[in-house]
Amino acid sequence: MSFWKWPRQDTARTQFMPDGKIAYAIGDIHGSVGLLHAMLDAIAERHLAEETEITPAIIFLGDYVDKGDDPKGVIDALIQRSQDQRFTWVFLKGNHEDALLTFLQHPEFGPQWLQFGGAPTLHSYGVTPPTARAEPEVWVETAEQFLGSIPSDHMEFYQNLGLAYRLGGYFFVHAGIRPGKPIETQKDQDLLWIRSEFLEDRRALPFIVVHGHSPDMEPYADHRRIGVDTGAYATGRLTAVRLEDERVDWLHVTRSDIRSE
Repeated sequence: MSFWKWPRQDTARTQFMPDGKIAYAIGDIHGSVGLLHAMLDAIAERHLAEETEITPAIIFLGDYVDKGDDPKGVIDALIQRSQDQRFTWVFLKGNHEDALLTFLQHPEFGPQWLQFGGAPTLHSYGVTPPTARAEPEVWVETAEQFLGSIPSDHMEFYQNLGLAYRLGGYFFVHAGIRPGKPIETQKDQDLLWIRSEFLEDRRALPFIVVHGHSPDMEPYADHRRIGVDTGAYATGRLTAVRLEDERVDWLHVTRSDIRSE
């Protein structure tokens, strides 16, 4: 089920943010809770220094869990930090949250989830992952244990993640869109999982797609898309893009920016 509606008006492409709007889009976090706090601190400090009455939107492009050290801690931090009313908070679903929810409904998906990073998420919630070759009933038991270990506010967070968000001339989504298809006919699978078919296409779009999902050492921007995933869990570098008027600015935090408690 999609959690967004495509507006029937304003179908012409707008090349910039609307007047009086600022957005920060943050790439894939993957359990890197220290980098998450460092990024949100950096955004808050910049907002304070600008002395503006604008309420910026902070848009998370999904993939909060898996791979990194503390997926549960990331969700705790997002729930806590989103109480800050100086910002509008937008949380989009990534393919890894999609995989987590799929596992809870279909435990037989467990071995596949482990292959692309699910084990750290289970560990962070106090659940020991089975071996990939475990019997089906073991995976059923693991899914039940996992479900019982997820706090109610975390489950609400996972279940209420959106699929996409439109602001001005920008369309925010985790992975991308299927080229050549009207936006209202896009499938959830493509919004969450597409990669090369979107990245390698060169056709113009009616908006600029801001996405994560496809990591690179440096962020990317052209007339079609802005890629924000710099592989935080592996590189120790989390990236956000700041959008205001026609300006595109980058914010980066690294492990050296993580403050000790």
